[in-house]
Amino acid sequence: MAERLTAEERLTLKTGAFGAVFLVSNADPGMVAVFRESFAASGALADTSGAVKEALTTGPLPKMPRDPAQIESVVLPALARALEILREKSPADVATYRDVVLAAADRVARAHRGVAPEEAAMIDRIRAVLAQPA
Repeated sequence: MAERLTAEERLTLKTGAFGAVFLVSNADPGMVAVFRESFAASGALADTSGAVKEALTTGPLPKMPRDPAQIESVVLPALARALEILREKSPADVATYRDVVLAAADRVARAHRGVAPEEAAMIDRIRAVLAQPA
């Protein structure tokens, strides 16, 4: 049975997941796209279960830096830390977290006129972090 996540750990998982969506959305920004992308991401993030669902649907929203240039330096380490937390406390949910983050990022990229090269590059960076071994 999975060990219960603390509020701080849930926030780390949420920062990684929501931040990944934000990074992909901002890779190819546009006002109309924001609405479609937000809707697409929320569907993917809600489509999960277990400790991952609890982390992504409870507690406060993560705080991101105001400077877009700094967001990646917060989000990618949060993704790596989220995997560490899950490996320690809920190993069965590691694949679920990876899958939901990548699905949300992909849905965001596809939500408005297909995947732009900048979005694909950001998804590759996110995938690289999520592929790191234990």
